[in-house]
Amino acid sequence: MDSYEQGDIFSEETGKWEGEKYVPLSVRMRPKYLADVVGQKNIIGEDCLLPKIIKTANFSSIILYGPPGCGKTTLAEVISNETNSKFIKINAVLSNVAELREVLFRGRKFGRVVLFIDEIHRFNKAQQDLLLYDVENGNVSLIGATTHNPGFYVISPLLSRSHLFKLEPLSKEEISAVLLKALSDVDLGLGACKCQVDGDVITHIAAMSNGDLRWALNALETIVLSVPCGSTIRERELKCFAQERMLRYDANEDDHYDTISAFIKSMRGCDPDAAIYWLAKMVNSGEDPRFIARRLVIFASEDVGLADSRALPLAIACFEACEKIGLPECQLNLAHTTVFMATAPKSNSAYMALNRATKSIMTNGAQEVPVWLRDAHGAANERAGNAKNYLYSHEFGKNISGQAYMLTQEKFYFPKQSGAEVAIVERLGELENLRKDLKKNV
Repeated sequence: MDSYEQGDIFSEETGKWEGEKYVPLSVRMRPKYLADVVGQKNIIGEDCLLPKIIKTANFSSIILYGPPGCGKTTLAEVISNETNSKFIKINAVLSNVAELREVLFRGRKFGRVVLFIDEIHRFNKAQQDLLLYDVENGNVSLIGATTHNPGFYVISPLLSRSHLFKLEPLSKEEISAVLLKALSDVDLGLGACKCQVDGDVITHIAAMSNGDLRWALNALETIVLSVPCGSTIRERELKCFAQERMLRYDANEDDHYDTISAFIKSMRGCDPDAAIYWLAKMVNSGEDPRFIARRLVIFASEDVGLADSRALPLAIACFEACEKIGLPECQLNLAHTTVFMATAPKSNSAYMALNRATKSIMTNGAQEVPVWLRDAHGAANERAGNAKNYLYSHEFGKNISGQAYMLTQEKFYFPKQSGAEVAIVERLGELENLRKDLKKNV
C-alpha cells in the first residue's frame, strides 16, 4: 500500500526512527489488518456491515465518529490495506481548498484510492461541497473521522452518501491487552527496553486512559523511557506520572456535553453520589466552574422549583461564589449546592406551566389585556377608561377580590404533591373556595 500524508511525516516502513523523526509507540503498534483490531465489536464483529463493505471494497464514503484514541485512524488504514488501495491522508485543521483540489486531482489518477480526512468537522461547507463530485463518481473512497456528532458538522449531501459508524471507548481489558503486547514486542514495541511491570500497573494505566488507547500507549512509553533498561515499573513510577495527567474532557466537544448531561440527570434522579462524581470529573478536567454554576441556577427553577424555593437563592449564591472566589475553593460551594439539589424534593410545575401558556399563545394567539387591568397612568390612558372597574385586592377580605385576570380563563399551573408545594396545593384549594363564595354573594 502506498501512502501520502501532509508533510510526509511517516513513511510506509515501520520502526522507531524515520529520518530525523521519532515514531510514537501508538503509531508503531497500529494493526494493519482487521483481524488484529482490538475492540469495536459493535461495528467489526461477525455479521456487522463494515467487514462486508471491506470485503467487497464497495463503498463511496464512510464517516467514523467517536472519542479520541478509539481507533478511527487505525480503521481507516486497515480499510485501505484490506482493499489494496492507495492511502491519502490529510488533516482538516491544516488543509485548505487549494490542497484539497490537488489531493482530489491526484486521486483521480490512481485506480483505487482511500482519501482519509482526519477531523473532517473542521472543513467548512465549501470544502465539504468540493468532495461531493469525486465521492459521487467513485474517483476516491472517502473516510472521514471526527470526534463531533457528524449530524451537526457534516453537510447533509455528504452525510446522505456516507455509511456512518460510531466507535466506542475501549474497555480497560482491551487496553491492558495492547499495553502488555507493546511492552514485550521487540520489533515495534518496547521489548528492547526489557522492562517489567509490578502489580496492577498496566490495569491502572488502562483505567486512567478513559478508553483512549493512544493515550495509554503514550503513557506507557513515557514511563518506560523514563527508567533505566531492565527496570521494574512499580506504583511509585505510575504515581509520579499520574500527577501530570489530565482527564479526557474537551470543551465544546461531545464529552463536555455528555458529562454535564449526566450531572443534571443525576441530580434530577435524586442520586447525590452520581451527581458528585460527575461534578468531580468536570472540576478535575478544568471545566469553568461558572458554567457548572449556571446550570445549577437553571436546575433550581426547572427541576426543584416550588418543591423547595430555597434552591434558587442557594444556586445564585453558589454562582456568586464561583465568580468572586474561583477555584480551587469554589468547588466546595459547587459540592454543597449539588448535594442540596440532588436530595431536594423535585417539581417542574412552574416550568411546565410556562410551556403550556406559551403553547396556548402560539396556537390561539395572545389575548388582549382586559381594560380593567390596563395601565391608567397618564391623561390619555385615563380617558380611554383604563383600569376602570379594577378591584383592589387589599380592600377585600383575605385580600382577594374574585375578579378575573384574563378575558378567557385558562389553567396552566398544576401543582405537584412534592415538598413545599403541598402547601401550595392547599392554598389554591382555599383560594378556589373563596372565589366561589364571592361569586355567590355578587
